[in-house]
Amino acid sequence: MRKPIFLSILFAVCLLFSISNDYGQGRPIPPGIREADKLTNPPIEAPLPPRTRPRDPGQLQEEAAELLRLSAGIPAQIERVNQGQLPKDLSDRLKRIEKLAKHLRSELAP
Repeated sequence: MRKPIFLSILFAVCLLFSISNDYGQGRPIPPGIREADKLTNPPIEAPLPPRTRPRDPGQLQEEAAELLRLSAGIPAQIERVNQGQLPKDLSDRLKRIEKLAKHLRSELAP
């Protein structure tokens, strides 16, 4: 009674090992295919460094001055918001401040 169970378990284990060895290898690739792939898909070259455009110091100075002027008025407008009055141009000013700050940051980044 024990012998058929043992033999069936042994057979199952052998079958499992033979399937797992064949499963990971897949079909062999002929050498000519590998060479053709190398010719068809050459390695990618490194990207070119970004071109630096010349910065206009005058424009940067004007934008910084506008940023200063716009941001100086924000505390007074926030005080009005706290009193229950919403200034009409507050949202536009904040958007313009954000746009100027992003532009200045991108110009000054290396």
